[in-house]
Amino acid sequence: MRCSGFLLSFLMLFLFSCRKDSFITSGDARISISADTLKFDTVFVTAGSTYRTLKIFNDNNQKLRLSSLRLMGGTGSVFKLNVDGTPGNSFSNLELEANDSLYVFAQVNVNPGAVNLPFILRDSIEISFNGNKRLVQLEAWGQNAHFLRNKTVSTNETWNNDLPYVILGSLNINANTTLTINKGCRIYLHADAPVLVNGTLQVNGLKDTVDRVYFRGDRLDEPYKDYPASWPGIFFQATSKDNVLNYAIIKNAFQAIGVTDPATNPNPKLVLNECVIDNAWDAGIVALNSSIRARNCLISNCGKNLLLAKGGDYQFIHCTMATIANRFIDHKEPVLTLSNYANGTSANLDALFRNCIFWGENGLVNDEVVVIKNGNTVFNVNFDYGLWKVQNAPANTTSTQVINNQSPLFDSIDTRNNYYDFRLKTGSPAINKGTITSLTTDLDGKPRAAGLPDLGCFEKQ
Repeated sequence: MRCSGFLLSFLMLFLFSCRKDSFITSGDARISISADTLKFDTVFVTAGSTYRTLKIFNDNNQKLRLSSLRLMGGTGSVFKLNVDGTPGNSFSNLELEANDSLYVFAQVNVNPGAVNLPFILRDSIEISFNGNKRLVQLEAWGQNAHFLRNKTVSTNETWNNDLPYVILGSLNINANTTLTINKGCRIYLHADAPVLVNGTLQVNGLKDTVDRVYFRGDRLDEPYKDYPASWPGIFFQATSKDNVLNYAIIKNAFQAIGVTDPATNPNPKLVLNECVIDNAWDAGIVALNSSIRARNCLISNCGKNLLLAKGGDYQFIHCTMATIANRFIDHKEPVLTLSNYANGTSANLDALFRNCIFWGENGLVNDEVVVIKNGNTVFNVNFDYGLWKVQNAPANTTSTQVINNQSPLFDSIDTRNNYYDFRLKTGSPAINKGTITSLTTDLDGKPRAAGLPDLGCFEKQ
């Protein structure tokens, strides 16, 4: 009996040993990876390289063979791999002992002075085994910049034009706190990076191109640099107040500007002076029962240029709202939709549009201005001098000297090359058709006519 027991124990040990020495081939085999993303968050001021380490664990009681481990970007990638001391971009038939691990070293070499280098460099490592695939993302900072991940402004802060600002995650401005962005700053935002303003945003751009403040997506490479919805947008929340944007250019957002709720003091919640909002996928400006003052602004080529709902208090002076359908934007919504109603609630509405242009082409819209009234709240909507494209004039409004269905004759429209110049050609019906206001310059910072001004944000020089 003792002999048979010994033989049985020996047999079990032998079988167990053979099992550990054999390879598991089941698709249910498991591995653990020490990280799903390797982030190289070093800002290089000169050419240099750095390493990050990844560990792959074999969680099985048998040996495991990784059929391949490869850098998806191949030989053209700025990243390089080293697996257990062997450099390369692709590896095959890597063996991991039962309950053992494998080290992978990833290296990035960055020259921040390289022309056309993106702000954020990305690639991935693909790990294949037993018919399964796992990916590990690689992320490195390219050009020298201020890289801010999930940035919160909790005390008053000022940004100056020394380096670009790249936002990853989000930018949050706390209540009762002011972020001041001075002339010439460039703000690049990742696809997951909204600007959430609970306090105050002050943008101090100036008229010269180099002195304007730009907000746009962080993908500057073709074809992504012109894609709408490249980043979420700027959202002024319930507690936000006293926001002023001077000479700001906001491009390629999902919703470029969102404004909710009335101001918490007598001042407008948002002031837009000489701003450009362009190529927003869903909307240029969405406002719900809030207050905006805008002058000399261009809101162009957006899914909905201007959507003002649930009432509010608005003044737009010398603004151009125009969308030309193109390969990025299907023009299916009016350039202006105005309502005192949303989500079952009506509120007072006061809106003035003076010396403005509302125009669209190549789309599916017959009425570029739509005004909707619901309920018995205060409803004052005034179009005072302007030009619009409508087949059915908006009801419940007052209009004075508005030119109907005459093309404003914009200077240059080239949808094939994605080029749009919304200045006025000679002979435009919008020239000298405005009423005199206190504005003496246009969006370019050039002088308005001494007599009657032109309609829209640009004065024909």
